[in-house]
Amino acid sequence: MVVCLYRNLQSPMYVFMSNLALSDIMFTTNVVPNMLCIIARGKQAISLNACIAQFYFYGVLGSMECFLLTVMSYDRYLAVCKPLHYSQIMDIKLQKCLITASWFTSLSVTVLPAVLMHELHFCGPNIIDHFFCDLAPVLELSCSDTSIVKTETFISSLHVVLLPFLFIISSYIRILITIIKIPSAQGRQKTFSTCSAHLLVVCTYFLTIITVYSNPSQTYSSNVNKVRSVLYIVLTPLLNPLIYALRNKEIKHALQKNLFNALHK
Repeated sequence: MVVCLYRNLQSPMYVFMSNLALSDIMFTTNVVPNMLCIIARGKQAISLNACIAQFYFYGVLGSMECFLLTVMSYDRYLAVCKPLHYSQIMDIKLQKCLITASWFTSLSVTVLPAVLMHELHFCGPNIIDHFFCDLAPVLELSCSDTSIVKTETFISSLHVVLLPFLFIISSYIRILITIIKIPSAQGRQKTFSTCSAHLLVVCTYFLTIITVYSNPSQTYSSNVNKVRSVLYIVLTPLLNPLIYALRNKEIKHALQKNLFNALHK
């Protein structure tokens, strides 16, 4: 809302940041309310179609988080490593293309796993040992052959998780090399502080997802996967506004100005 209200926050970084905020809100809303009901009541009923729908939107928004973090790392790479060409490269057209491609790819990449899950037969126990409809605990309940679903999910995870993560790491390596070359110690410290915080959030998010989905043939470990899921479903969206927004002077100034105006009306 702050980015939309203040014109001086219409730079590419803030446009991407607002999309990340929207994705985070939808991501946690898809899982956390139902999770709280399960914690409060001890159990929560959900139909098969609703379970698959939750899995689909979880996949869409999880993928969107991966793509947006990748786009934001590319934006930071251009800003730090190619500052003179930044405005020319990261123009409005490229911003729209990157955001549209991220949303479109996220919406389409999870369709096939959701369709394949819908075709499975469930004839055994109907209790999911998890706080949301994740892939592994749902497949554990199926009496059908789930190898196709696992293989397809593994292939998708390579494109959605592993390749973006490698791109982000390579971008930050180049950023780090550029930071080392900055003559001013204060400038190095300021840039490194911002980038290190970003990289911490990225590594927390990606590494937990990679450990969960990189090996679909691995025996499902409920308690371990629950802890990992909390890290990227709850912790990362909680840290994103702190790292990307509330540590930013321009956003803090805009928030203070907005609150000041609201209090004096």
